[in-house]
Amino acid sequence: MNDVDPALNTPDPASTPPTDANGPSAQAGPERPARDDAEQPLREIVRDGVHYTLLGTAHVSPASVRAVERYAGEGDFDAVAVELCANRLEALDGKKSWQDLDLFQIVRSGKAGLVMANLALSGYQRRIADQFGIEPGAELKAAAQAARARDLPLQLVDRDLATTLRRTYRAVPWYKRLYLTTGLVMSSFSSEEIDEEAIEKLKEGDILESTFTEFAEQSPELYEALIAERDRYMAARLRAENAGAEGRRVLVVVGAGHLDGLARHLAEGAGDPAAEAERLAQMPPRARWPRLIPWIITALVLTGFWFGFSRSPELGWQLVGVWVVINGGLAAVGALCARGHPLTVLSAMLAAPLTSLNPLVAAGMVAGAVESLLRKPTGHDLERLREDATSLRGWYRNPATRILLVFFLCNVGSSLGTWIAGFRFFQLLS
Repeated sequence: MNDVDPALNTPDPASTPPTDANGPSAQAGPERPARDDAEQPLREIVRDGVHYTLLGTAHVSPASVRAVERYAGEGDFDAVAVELCANRLEALDGKKSWQDLDLFQIVRSGKAGLVMANLALSGYQRRIADQFGIEPGAELKAAAQAARARDLPLQLVDRDLATTLRRTYRAVPWYKRLYLTTGLVMSSFSSEEIDEEAIEKLKEGDILESTFTEFAEQSPELYEALIAERDRYMAARLRAENAGAEGRRVLVVVGAGHLDGLARHLAEGAGDPAAEAERLAQMPPRARWPRLIPWIITALVLTGFWFGFSRSPELGWQLVGVWVVINGGLAAVGALCARGHPLTVLSAMLAAPLTSLNPLVAAGMVAGAVESLLRKPTGHDLERLREDATSLRGWYRNPATRILLVFFLCNVGSSLGTWIAGFRFFQLLS
C-alpha cells in the first residue's frame, strides 16, 4: 500500500511563490527540510502578514509522521498548529482516560449516545492500528511533541469532537438518525478488515469522514458538518490565534482532505474570525416541529385511553393492557438482548409504558441507570474500554459498554413498542 495518494501531490513550494488573500506574495517562505518530503501536499499562504505553511498528511502513513517530525523539528517556524482539539490531544498523549467516566451520570444526563459514538470511533481507530501497525493521528501527535521540544506555541485549531458529532447528527434528517447511529455502532462491531475505500479516505486524511464514508457519499449535509464546516472553523481559528502577529511563520499540520478547503478559506475568509469560529462551535437551533412529535404521540395515546374508557371500562383496560404489554415487553426484550441484569430487564418493562408518555425521560435512561448500579464497572473494565469496543463480543463482555447497550437497545425496543401499540389502538378503536 502506498503511503500517500499520488493524486494529492502538489508542486514543490520551493519553486512556487506563496500567496495571500490578494494573490502571489514576494515574501520568501520559511526554510523547509529538503529530503523526500515532496510527496507531502503543501500550500503556502500569507494572510494579514502571517506566513502559513499548510502540510497535508495521511493519518495512517508512516511517511507523514516522518515528514511532520522533519518540518516541525527542523523548519524555521515560530508556531505549530494542528488539526486537533484539546480533548483529542489529551487522548493522543494518553492523558485522557476512560477511567474518568461516571456511567451513571452519563446515562442519567442522556449523554450515553454521545459516549457510544466516541467509543465506536475509538474502536474503529484501534482496528486500523491493529491492521496497519500505526495509530491514526500519530503525525499530529508528532507535531505537538516537536512543538513542545522546541518550546514553540502549539495552536489547537480543530473543533471539539463532541460538537462536530452533535452538529453532524443535527444535520441529518430526523428519519435517518437511527440508521446513522446504528451504522456507526455496528461499524465498531465488525470483525472484517477495513476495506480499501475506507483506507483511501484515511490516506486523504480525515478519520471522521472515513468512518462515515457510506453516509457522507449519500448526504451533502454530512459532508458539510464533517469537512466543510471544519475547514472554515480551522481557518477562522488560525486567523484569530495569529491576529496582530505580522511576520510570524506558522506550520499547520492537517489531514490532506482538508488542505484545499482550509487554504481557500484562510486566503479568502472575511469578517471577524473569532466570531466565525464561535458561530461554528455552537449548536444550530432545532427545528420546532420534530420536538412536537413525542408530545403529539403522548396526546394521541392518552386520547385513545379516554375514548376507550368512555366506550366501556373493558375496552379501556384492554387498551391499557396492550400498551403495557407491547411497549414494556419490547423494551424488556431490548434490555434482554443487551444481556442486562434480570432486575434491569424488569425495570425496562415497568418503566417503558410510563416513560413513553413523558418525552423528557427515556426507558433506556432508567434501565441503563439500574444496570450501572447493579453491575458497576471496575477500574479494570474501564481500562479495557477502548480494546473491547473493537468487537461485538467485547461490547457484551465489558460491563461499561454493556450499560450503553442496555440504554441503546432498550430505547429502540420502547420506540418500536410505542408505534406498534399505537397501530393496535387504532384497530381496537375503529
